[in-house]
Amino acid sequence: MVQETCIVPKNDLAGRFIKSLSEKFPPIVSHGIRVIFGAGPWDCKLYNACREGSRLNLGDFQLPGFVVRATVLSFVLQVAAIGALHTYRFRTTDNHFAFGWEMGCIGKALAQGRGFSDPFCVPSGPSAWEPPLYPYLIAVVFSTCGIYSRGSAWALLTINSLFASLTSIPIYLIATKTWSVKVGRWATWTWALLPYTWYWSIHWIWDTTLSPFLLSCIFLFALELQEWLGVRAWLLFGALWGVAALLNPSLLSFLPFSGLWAWNRRRKRALQSLVGVVLASLVFGMIVSPWLVRNYRLFGRFVFVRDDFGQQLRLGNGPEAHGRSMVYEQPNLNPVELERFRAMGELRYGEDRGREAKTFVRENPVTFLVLSLKRFFYYWASVPKPDDGWLVAILRRSVFLASSALAFWGLARALCRKLEGACLFALLLLSYPAIYYVVYPHARYRHPIEPEMIILIIAALVGQTADSAQNSTT
Repeated sequence: MVQETCIVPKNDLAGRFIKSLSEKFPPIVSHGIRVIFGAGPWDCKLYNACREGSRLNLGDFQLPGFVVRATVLSFVLQVAAIGALHTYRFRTTDNHFAFGWEMGCIGKALAQGRGFSDPFCVPSGPSAWEPPLYPYLIAVVFSTCGIYSRGSAWALLTINSLFASLTSIPIYLIATKTWSVKVGRWATWTWALLPYTWYWSIHWIWDTTLSPFLLSCIFLFALELQEWLGVRAWLLFGALWGVAALLNPSLLSFLPFSGLWAWNRRRKRALQSLVGVVLASLVFGMIVSPWLVRNYRLFGRFVFVRDDFGQQLRLGNGPEAHGRSMVYEQPNLNPVELERFRAMGELRYGEDRGREAKTFVRENPVTFLVLSLKRFFYYWASVPKPDDGWLVAILRRSVFLASSALAFWGLARALCRKLEGACLFALLLLSYPAIYYVVYPHARYRHPIEPEMIILIIAALVGQTADSAQNSTT
């Protein structure tokens, strides 16, 4: 392989940094560049990059221009799609339930001054059926733009589109830290311009696009924690997890794994973590505790963020279970269940539904195992829709399954090459979906981890091309 030889100075910060590397790994050979230390001229890309990097810090960090352009273009196109496809027009039947579903009903109650209540748009009293952050956002928009108005739909879908677009930024930072700038560039543009990623932001009034953004930021912070000094990073890490708990508690399945991974990496670098872990835990507790206190005061017992897990478990497990959600047993679609919900009260109803599901699982362990395997397959290969024709079903499942397979291919390559963060990717893909193998899968339940999947997919494709090209010149 032809090598470029360049000379760098020894006496400034960038030169000393390269020199310290050369003492550990002599000689430095990276992508065909051989570094020699001496006097100028100092026309070396490696030196110039280190020199520029030595001036960077969190206060003056700037993103590459293409990341900003991709983010802005994605946002503009998504907002244009809202207007062009008229996705701001929601069905008005069933008390406007399609406008935000349970979160929309709670947002309506908040906007009307009835408090956090009535998740099925009928009087049923105080609620913890959903986590609080997104319903409060809906309530603010309803109070400003009108309850279930088209102006409110525009505002909420635009906010969703903004967060979907901003997710391009942590995608780029994660990809460049774990792979390369090339993978970061391709992953950024893929996320920004992929119509599938727009679907959730321009159609669903839910936390579906805020969750991927927040989880990507948490993933990035976990990567950075392995190196950062001081406690500020730990404080931010705890704050992000506190917000995640109040936005989408399902994200918390990744919390212990991300924290333990960062702690282990810091331990290998002889960095102290105990004080940071304690402070992060305190910040997390400070953020979630007001909501937990509110729940205890209203329900007379401890309720962690939301209380509908029994219902979710029952929708996936029962005599008629088939691996998908039995949506016809939802109170908004089943008058018998709605009346039962109102008569028993939210907390007792959820507990009773949970007991039904647990009884079914206990009495039918083999059936539960088969259902769990089906749910595993549906999660990664798409949930079948009864209304789809055979051709549409094959195309949908093929694309969905291919994306999952490519993501795991990229993960396998990262693990084999022992890349930084490879185990963190693996922990995310193993931990986050696990709860949906027990309850029921849905395409949107994969969306929070799809930014990381996009990075792995691009790494599997673009990274493989780069490896092949490098091998051919070696």
